[in-house]
Amino acid sequence: MYVYQSISQSLLDHGLDTMFGLMGDANLFLVDHFVRAGDATFVPVAYEGSSVLMALAHGRVSGTVGIATVTHGPALTNCITALTEGARGRVPMVLLAGDTPVANPQNLQNINQQATVAVTGAGFEQMRSPQTASYDVAHAIYRAQVEKRPIVLNMPADFMWQEIEHETHVFPAFTAPSYVPQGDDLDEAVGMIASAKRPIILAGIGARDAVDQITRLADRLEAPVATTLKAKGMFNAHPYNIGIFGTLSTPAAYDAIAKADCVVAFGTSLHHFTTDKGGLMKGKRVVQINNTVTEVAKNFHPDAALIADAGLTADNITWWLNEAEIPGSGFTAELDMQVLTAHPKGNPEKATKGFVNYEYALDRLEDALPKDRFLTTDGGRFMTEVWCRISCPNAESFIATANFGSIGLGLQVAIGAGYAVPDRPVVLFTGDGGFMMGGINEFNTAVRMKQDLIVIVANDSAYGAEHIQFLDRKMDPGLTMFDWPSFAQVATALGGQGVLVQSAEDLEHAIQAIEARNKPLLIELRLDPNDVPRMRL
Repeated sequence: MYVYQSISQSLLDHGLDTMFGLMGDANLFLVDHFVRAGDATFVPVAYEGSSVLMALAHGRVSGTVGIATVTHGPALTNCITALTEGARGRVPMVLLAGDTPVANPQNLQNINQQATVAVTGAGFEQMRSPQTASYDVAHAIYRAQVEKRPIVLNMPADFMWQEIEHETHVFPAFTAPSYVPQGDDLDEAVGMIASAKRPIILAGIGARDAVDQITRLADRLEAPVATTLKAKGMFNAHPYNIGIFGTLSTPAAYDAIAKADCVVAFGTSLHHFTTDKGGLMKGKRVVQINNTVTEVAKNFHPDAALIADAGLTADNITWWLNEAEIPGSGFTAELDMQVLTAHPKGNPEKATKGFVNYEYALDRLEDALPKDRFLTTDGGRFMTEVWCRISCPNAESFIATANFGSIGLGLQVAIGAGYAVPDRPVVLFTGDGGFMMGGINEFNTAVRMKQDLIVIVANDSAYGAEHIQFLDRKMDPGLTMFDWPSFAQVATALGGQGVLVQSAEDLEHAIQAIEARNKPLLIELRLDPNDVPRMRL
């Protein structure tokens, strides 16, 4: 067997049958073997960084390790933003990156690839020799799982056609839940929770496997539940779910949080958007439960912390409350949930001629989009209203590309998620700048791969966040404005279907197109740049 065949076989040995990438001279043969000999799926992207984003989403949603591949040099440098997004989001994936042969230092694409990867926060694994190829692939996959970040496997191009004997290596990642702590830390945390009069349960995406246990604790405490942005949808079925905690809360929910005297936070690092730069935590006891010690006090110093599994700890706290016969707090009885969860309705009459009111459009789309949707969002001024007004079935059905503050990542994530949920529609909300930066590169990929994808472009013909900054300082925002092409027409030209929305009547035609779609659909919402809600961050 040749090395390139052994690399592909190693992926198949792990049960990994989907790969995203762009072929070049250092990886084309392994891709060919993966598809032809393994009867596996290869998704060819238009831009190398897209392969990493697709693999990140695919791995996150499917619960496996996402796999991407690119060739060497500029192909790898084109992945820097995507790798950083994955590293900051703590998502396991492996990027199989070719490397220039050591014997060819004058190659135009030669670069120090280890140093390049280091700046992203991703891990680096060097393929040591042709004979260790399968071991090195397995070890990279293992590292991705236990380190919870992307790992770049560096594959010298001159190894590929060397003959070896393939050995099967699959290293188990030991992921048993950590024990519930004992001693003073636990006593202190339980004491704070037991004495609370208005407790709130907050959960992040790190607690996604503990919903039932956390819900039991909330019910025992008679406490409302809330989530971080990344865990949006986690408590959809709970009667006292107040939604996203922090700067994205409704005004009424924000006030209710402010009145609380204890926050019990599971699986979150308490980002300053969640705590409103610490303001929402003033006057409260904060108990943080996280299974990763570096996430505790990373952004906010709690009053008590437990390094432990979320579900086991929730059940343990419930047991101690029962043992001590602590009564419920009664906090939920004070709450009017209809008021707490209501966002002001959009008004179609508010829009100027040639534009649609954004809040109204989102309200109509919330009702009209498929209920079993997978939801993802790009970055930009438009996104906070989407997070607040557009729902998702559960926390596993939502990804916000917000780990690195970049725009232009959403469509790639949507495609990757689509391969993990092939029987469900994927809905992406993106801005005009983000779509031009990254989405337009890959919309045709979705067409070619026959994805059930609905893209809503919030087009205010501007870089909106920058536009507002100029207006706030009473300066001319002209440099932020762009005369883009019609995105609806571009989508049609790329093989999909595009619908332009410039009025409430046009929006109803777009909704009809959602129901009748048979190919990737793009809905272009034309928005007045001076009448788009401000970001709630």
